[in-house]
Amino acid sequence: MWLQVFVLFCSCWALPCGGQGPDRASLQRSSDRSGRCHYTFTVAPPDQSCSGGVSGPELEGVSSRLTVLEALVSRLIAGVNVGGAGRRRDGGEGLQEAYSQVTGERNQLQRDKEHLEGRVLELQRGLEQLGQEAERLRGASCPPGAGAPGTQRENRPASDPAFDAGAGAGAGAYQEMKAEVTEVPASLLLPGGGQRVTGCGELLSVGGPVSHKKADSITGKYGVWMQDPEPRGPHYSRDTVWRIDTVGKDVRQLFVYEDMDQFSRGVPTKVLVLPEPVESTGAAMYRGALYYQRKRSRTLIRYDVTSESLASRRDLPHAGFHGQHPYSWGGYTDIDLAVDEQGLWAIYSTGQARGAIVISKLDPESLEVRKSWETKIRKHAVGNAFMLCGRLYTVASYTAPNTTINHTYDTASGEGRALALPFRNQYRYTSMVDYNHAQRKLYAWDNFHMVTYDVTVGGARPGSS
Repeated sequence: MWLQVFVLFCSCWALPCGGQGPDRASLQRSSDRSGRCHYTFTVAPPDQSCSGGVSGPELEGVSSRLTVLEALVSRLIAGVNVGGAGRRRDGGEGLQEAYSQVTGERNQLQRDKEHLEGRVLELQRGLEQLGQEAERLRGASCPPGAGAPGTQRENRPASDPAFDAGAGAGAGAYQEMKAEVTEVPASLLLPGGGQRVTGCGELLSVGGPVSHKKADSITGKYGVWMQDPEPRGPHYSRDTVWRIDTVGKDVRQLFVYEDMDQFSRGVPTKVLVLPEPVESTGAAMYRGALYYQRKRSRTLIRYDVTSESLASRRDLPHAGFHGQHPYSWGGYTDIDLAVDEQGLWAIYSTGQARGAIVISKLDPESLEVRKSWETKIRKHAVGNAFMLCGRLYTVASYTAPNTTINHTYDTASGEGRALALPFRNQYRYTSMVDYNHAQRKLYAWDNFHMVTYDVTVGGARPGSS
């Protein structure tokens, strides 16, 4: 109770005592043999003693003040204990919430792992069946008289044993069988014999990147390039290439190239100036119009390339913009417009979806939302996304050289699942991926490089060109 002793000291110091100075009092501390601490307060006798001594009321005042001080100290100590307990409770609740979140994410990863392991087993069984079928075909003999089309016998003189039936039969001579190797175009080996492949299905694989052009300035670090799968009007065709370099404060230039050859040479046929600046790399070409997001807004714009005028504009309801819900690489990629066999789509997120990807089917004329689907895929957790046959596909990373297409969501069934289709970022900074259903290719912009990928789609069938 050293605090009480100190208060008593101060109170005694305040007693009216004539001629008493501060140097006449002392406080000593000592320990006895048992280790207990003793405090001794000593007042040296002054030259002139206090007149009248200390009265009873004064002692009562000192006692009451000590009682009040003890009560205040007790209340302060109790408040500190209560506050500490509250903070401990708050901290415990925060830790419990974080633990629950980590546990949920761990369980989700475990479910994804089990699903992928099941897929691996299915693929292994499929490979075993294919191997058995190949062995069976190797062991089967060809029917008599069968020959490969295009195979011809080499012209030989009449004395050649291969044409001398008598010599072959009577003298035990042998006949030499020889086939010509004929080059066959790869298109003839594909379904449909070189016809355009149509129809929809699930994405099965993505080929390696093929580079067509490299930007020659910093404005081409990232951008968007495309071909119109369903062109309208007499001036442009499916061969026309469109390009926008999206690095800059006021991006409005749309470069036009007659075909892929001219695009590779880098000299545009025409440069169109857009009426509103472009935000990021989410633009798309469809039915003779450029669809894009106006800078720093959720406004979508349809620009008619034939009349070179703004055809329609509309806000995408509740869509995040300018860095609210981008892909993992950033770049204000909040709204990504996409085109596939089923039409025009918007890939984005909202505050209500809390960063999960929302897919909306858009009217290509009015830009109105026809229908929307909310997925469980976090937009900021994937590098990019595209639509193919009414299905959303996401690319896991924009920088890893060997990454995967890791998620899909089917708008027909309203169900999503994990995938593991290999995808290559050859130049390690893919800022745009779009699908062209007329060319059956993915178009991408990878660190100044404009590349394409061939795709294999299940359920596709040959159609007329």
